[in-house]
Amino acid sequence: MIRWLRVAVILVAFVSTAAAQQKKRVAVFDFDYATVQTDVSALFGTNVDVGKGIADLIVENLVKSGTYSVIERKAIEKILTEQNFSNSDRADPNSAAKLGKILGVDAIIIGSITQFGSDDKATSVGGGGFGLGRFGIGGVSRKESKAVVNLSGRMVSADTAEILGVAGGKGESKRSGTSLLGAGGSGVGGGGAGVDMSSSNFAQTIIGEAVTQAVAQMSTELDGNADRIVARTVSIDGLVADAAGGTLILNVGTSGGVKVGDKLAVKRTDREIKDPATGKVIRRVEQTVGEVVITEADTGSSVGTFSGAGEPQVGDRVVNAE
Repeated sequence: MIRWLRVAVILVAFVSTAAAQQKKRVAVFDFDYATVQTDVSALFGTNVDVGKGIADLIVENLVKSGTYSVIERKAIEKILTEQNFSNSDRADPNSAAKLGKILGVDAIIIGSITQFGSDDKATSVGGGGFGLGRFGIGGVSRKESKAVVNLSGRMVSADTAEILGVAGGKGESKRSGTSLLGAGGSGVGGGGAGVDMSSSNFAQTIIGEAVTQAVAQMSTELDGNADRIVARTVSIDGLVADAAGGTLILNVGTSGGVKVGDKLAVKRTDREIKDPATGKVIRRVEQTVGEVVITEADTGSSVGTFSGAGEPQVGDRVVNAE
């Protein structure tokens, strides 16, 4: 009985590991909010980057659902800076695909905010100051409004720039009030410049309710598109550029398909077999030196920790582990 229990535990662990390895890698770019920028400025009293806030909330939901392996924002920002991409480039499928290849992801999620504010344009939602009062933040109006948020998203293949799927999200507050940043007209608000859309305080506001609902709907639809993504099969072939102790620096990076966490085989070529007619290498006779686990990666290089019985040297090949 105990033996069968051990076998069952091993099988569960194996299935869990396999499932984790099969997760598609995605990156979520900041949503474009140019269409609603005037409404955002009127609501918060200043130009708040709600596109970044929406993207962060979607990332949080996708990580919680566990359908995808989601890349960190720091990695995205680093690549965007290195490649000198503007915010407008992020919304373009071709640019997104190019960045996706560099990031080593299977798909990029891009989108836009098409509505962000009141369902009644005549209602006053102005004012960016943070205050306590009967009507919370913003001007007082005789009419009460509900908050409405509309999102439109696309999932883009990092290989082909093809739009693999679309997703939408619409949220509407259950409550109404004269201030969208208040809790039905009696809430406590905060200055627009310091808005944290992931905070519980924001989620409890009327506009926060609408945002939460819209993001939840979009995240669910994005999860439903997972089967449309074809995982990239990347053949990695590079060289050891530096070997110091147990740390290796490789001459291949994210543009060559390397990503943090990869396990690569370190091999040493004993001899090369060439085609006598063309001189092209048709086979290599190699010995395995060990394995390197990637800990850092940029566009043209990567760093990893070596393990194995051999001693790695400059010029050793690094390839996909079998």
